[in-house]
Amino acid sequence: MAKQSKRYRDLSEKVSEDPVALPEAVAVLKGFDGTKFDQAVEIHMHLGIDSKQADQLVRGSIVLPHGIGKSQRIIVFAKGPAAEAAAEAGADEVGQEELAKKIQGGWLDFDVCIAAPDMMGAVGPLGRVLGPRGLMPSPRAGTVTPDVAKAVTEYKAGKVEFRNDTGGNVHAVVGRMSFEPKQLEENISAFIDYIDSLRPNAAKGTYVKSISISATMSPGIAVAA
Repeated sequence: MAKQSKRYRDLSEKVSEDPVALPEAVAVLKGFDGTKFDQAVEIHMHLGIDSKQADQLVRGSIVLPHGIGKSQRIIVFAKGPAAEAAAEAGADEVGQEELAKKIQGGWLDFDVCIAAPDMMGAVGPLGRVLGPRGLMPSPRAGTVTPDVAKAVTEYKAGKVEFRNDTGGNVHAVVGRMSFEPKQLEENISAFIDYIDSLRPNAAKGTYVKSISISATMSPGIAVAA
């Protein structure tokens, strides 16, 4: 386990072990700002699901009200008019088989991969490379779609993807430390509400077990569910 810095330990002493209301949690988090870069703000939710059961997976994407404060690098697999529309929407790179070969060769300089349905023949073999990195296009996440231009626009506006891990946790970036408190509160509330709406029918007992928020270099702050 990495040794914690004195700054991190000092900040940890200021955090209550008991969950606090979201506005208070955001205020505490904003008080931690003291780095030379604009830290990402993240949310971590522990869910009462069995991650080994396919009918209890929690996965999807959401466009947050105020974006995430970061310009995402987006590539698109498309051809013809769809490719032209994706480029006009702001995709960083658009291609077909040649783009697949570039990725197979080790190029992974992007944050989001979007594909038109008729391009899955070229994209499918990339699963072993993109899957472990969470970059594989998927209909459920909205990254396999006939309207690739719309998907590009949404991700450029701050759409975030999420999927539960093996421990039943969901993690996502919900903004930056430079955001106003109200912006962070609205982004975080939108994310929590959306996760609530995705409760699997097969999940038993308490669904949202815990929520915390943190910055890139800060301890977590427990938020009252």
